[in-house]
Amino acid sequence: MKLDILAFGAHPDDVELGCGGLIAKEVANGKKVGVVDLTRGELGTRGTIETRAQESSASAEILGLSIRENLGFADGFFVNDKDHQLEVIKVIRKYQPDIVLCNAIEDRHIDHARGSNLVSDACFLSGLIKIETEVDGQKQEQWRPKQVYHYIQWKNIEPDVVIDISGFIDKKMDAVLAYKTQFYDPDSQEPQTPISSKNFTDSVKYRARDLGRLIGTEYAEGFTAERHVAVDSVFDLI
Repeated sequence: MKLDILAFGAHPDDVELGCGGLIAKEVANGKKVGVVDLTRGELGTRGTIETRAQESSASAEILGLSIRENLGFADGFFVNDKDHQLEVIKVIRKYQPDIVLCNAIEDRHIDHARGSNLVSDACFLSGLIKIETEVDGQKQEQWRPKQVYHYIQWKNIEPDVVIDISGFIDKKMDAVLAYKTQFYDPDSQEPQTPISSKNFTDSVKYRARDLGRLIGTEYAEGFTAERHVAVDSVFDLI
């Protein structure tokens, strides 16, 4: 299956937090969108591998994803090396996305920047004909996405492009809150974490509102780009 957009996250819930609104909007526009989680989030303070898998499945249904896969890399310990790059390359060649979305280039969690670099490098290497890969005994063709964008996570990184998600903030929040073990729950007996506070959950929405304010819309998400962002006409800008 060829995808229009393939979003990668170091952990289940990264994609929902970073670009859930964009995904919901493009699915509504008829685009085929998939998500690949690099790890199972097994080092997370709250929840388990099993609950995280159930939550990611529920979130995928909310967003209307065409596919969701997990590469099972070691949470906290995966590295940007040949073996990991080849696994990501296989996924890119399998789904041939035009656009790849991935983790923030710099962030509080060490896996985020590491995942960002890993996916970015794999996107380039995936286009090299002399790198040979196989899936299910079938040789894969080279494929390089047209664009790679990095969503914004914990840190307030200045975006290169801001995308209007007005009308899709509720679906984004529903997808985020599908991760019931991870986010604010006043009845939870699990340890508190930086993302389990009400302030953090509220911040997801007020960041989107603030980015929307800056571009004259109700809600928006920001991304950094690896090359100049170009438009066909000045009238394409809102």
